[in-house]
Amino acid sequence: MFSIEVNHYITLRLFMKRDAEDLFQLVQKTKDDLRRWMPWADHVKSTEDYLKIIPQWLNEFASDTSLHMGIFVKGQLAGVVGFHLLDHTHQKTSIGYWLGKEYRGKGIMTTVVRKMVELAFHEFGMNRVEICCAVENLKSQAIPERLGFSKEGILRSYQKIGDRFVDHVVYSILKKDWIREKDR
Repeated sequence: MFSIEVNHYITLRLFMKRDAEDLFQLVQKTKDDLRRWMPWADHVKSTEDYLKIIPQWLNEFASDTSLHMGIFVKGQLAGVVGFHLLDHTHQKTSIGYWLGKEYRGKGIMTTVVRKMVELAFHEFGMNRVEICCAVENLKSQAIPERLGFSKEGILRSYQKIGDRFVDHVVYSILKKDWIREKDR
């Protein structure tokens, strides 16, 4: 099974069907926060929803079109990170992420996203990585800002969440800029 050791207590790995219940429970515990930013949060009704989606995620990984991984902290599922679409023609991807409440504010996601950027550039052959998040989601925006991404602009009414349209801010980093930053 594809997995990545980020550090001595964080591991990323592909989801397996056996993770469906833990994923559902983590979403349930975090649902009030997730529903503010994630349009899918209110559509998750049972473990069965994940028993259906996990095989799709595995097929997408096998076909090299996307990647969805669990973030495991000391062996416990803490959140999700992934590449929404691996565009090999244009050598670009975007990273999406979320953490359970009890794992936030500890530097976990910044560490994980840093690893994902490395993976995008050095293992998947990408030239550009984007992160797109709601304008009002300042905690999510702090991650690309900490990692040296460039703020490119605002996508107006980019996503419908519930009955409202949400503007998103787009961040990106290019492989040459990432390497230059690492060399400093």
